[in-house]
Amino acid sequence: MKIILSRKGFDSSAGKQANPIMPDGTLLSMPIPEEEDADMYSLLHWNGMSYYDIIHSLNPKTHLLPDSKCHLDPDLRRDVKERHDSWKPAFGQMSTSLSHLRNQAVSTGDIFLFFGWFRETEIKGGNLKYKKGGLDAHIIYGYMQIGKIIERKEDTPKWLKEHPHFSYNQSWNINKNAIFLPTEKLSILPFMSGSGTLNYRRNRVLTKNGFSRRYWDLPLFFKEVNISYNVKSWQQDIFKSAGRGQEFVMEATPDIINWVKQIIL
Repeated sequence: MKIILSRKGFDSSAGKQANPIMPDGTLLSMPIPEEEDADMYSLLHWNGMSYYDIIHSLNPKTHLLPDSKCHLDPDLRRDVKERHDSWKPAFGQMSTSLSHLRNQAVSTGDIFLFFGWFRETEIKGGNLKYKKGGLDAHIIYGYMQIGKIIERKEDTPKWLKEHPHFSYNQSWNINKNAIFLPTEKLSILPFMSGSGTLNYRRNRVLTKNGFSRRYWDLPLFFKEVNISYNVKSWQQDIFKSAGRGQEFVMEATPDIINWVKQIIL
């Protein structure tokens, strides 16, 4: 088994602001802007608010507009929009990032841990705002164990044709596109779903307390494994994560599997 730390959601270049830790602890990863896709921020919702309203409330000077389109991927939350009855969570990858996963022999049974840049929020004056001096960190917000990999457009089930990666015709044709679907249950925790989102909890925070968000407080047994894109990343007992790259792959040792269980439980 392999574990993949997969960076997703808004960052300083895509979206140009942090994903919010909502006041109730929800880690709400914002899909990155993508004008070639069909979903609009104003038509995606969480708890009665549109994603656009959330973005604009946190950053009134945002460059995004209500009709700005976005890349809803990984697609883990059923209730963000109207769904086909057969909908399941899904995650697409393409081009160099997909090639990296293939080169690392990522396959069925392996587990994605999705993380991103998050900041704490609060309601102030009736509006949602980033909390001054609040948590600002890389945090794990979701997971998916791979149950199936769709690598040909003709193999895509009807319900999945709304996923943004389905329409990337050119990439299908050159074998640089794939959609990952989850297992029904998580093999390492069989009573849990094979994919899901996670709320804020301290042990889901990667960033070391008091450091900039790229410096992670990983247990020292991570020194025993190679993490792709992160050769020579340890600075004594602190791990400095790679500034570039989306998918960081490692072998799942028994210690790392136990670490993953504690994050997901």
